[in-house]
Amino acid sequence: MTRAAAFFDLDKTIIAKSSTLAFGRPFFEGGLINRRTVLKGAYAQFVFSLAGADAGQMERMRSQITRMCTGWDVATVHEIVRETLHEIVDPLVYAEAADLIEAHRAAGREIVIVSSSGAEMVEPIGEMLGADRVVATRMVTVDGRYTGEIDFYAYAENKAAAMAEVAAESGYDLADCYAYSDSITDLPMLSVVGHPTAVNPDRGLRKAAVERGWPVLEFTRPVSMRSRFAVPTAPVVTGAAVGVGAAVVGLAWYARRRALREAAGPPTTPAPLTGRRRRRA
Repeated sequence: MTRAAAFFDLDKTIIAKSSTLAFGRPFFEGGLINRRTVLKGAYAQFVFSLAGADAGQMERMRSQITRMCTGWDVATVHEIVRETLHEIVDPLVYAEAADLIEAHRAAGREIVIVSSSGAEMVEPIGEMLGADRVVATRMVTVDGRYTGEIDFYAYAENKAAAMAEVAAESGYDLADCYAYSDSITDLPMLSVVGHPTAVNPDRGLRKAAVERGWPVLEFTRPVSMRSRFAVPTAPVVTGAAVGVGAAVVGLAWYARRRALREAAGPPTTPAPLTGRRRRRA
């Protein structure tokens, strides 16, 4: 029996927003960015929601984020991201994407998320979705800190190459595999499988899908991931070690939390359990 997989892009395919641009408000509240940057991010999100991000926009976003996170502590980022992820991303998953993932899993196909966002963000999302593997952007680290250099950028042709490597390692026949994305920049990703589908496609991908006779789906109903998926007992297998986008999120939350704690002073009564400790209890 030939093994197969369903490969999913993340932004506007599984979740309703850009996983990187969604965090403008936490960045501002944490003192990491100014009001002008927040407004620019809001405008970028608006453009992204209408037409998707083209190659130029993706490159500018990549450059800006890598500059911002240079020198940040990797261990701190990994810990904090998991504390902030549910509040920011949890309500954004499309119900239609959740149904599709469940259908593929019921058919015996493995679920692989392939995203240009950072692995710190994509891996926890993959865990909540029950994905079997994750491929994401990873950055170079030295002595536990980001250097600002990118080791692997999961974008365009790089996505297709990574999918071929995953297929070879896992024994998938790409002719039997499925792929879903919204952007014309993911044309290589869709072209490498036997069953490509355009989801919420931008203008370029919609035209390409019509020309090639590919199915086109429209996802419109966000739903909480935790209401649809249980966290798996085994960790997701990753195709990237360290990413970019979620690093900004975590440090914003951490800076704000520390400032509030210092302003409040020492507690007069035993401190309540944090969100993480309460959930564990």
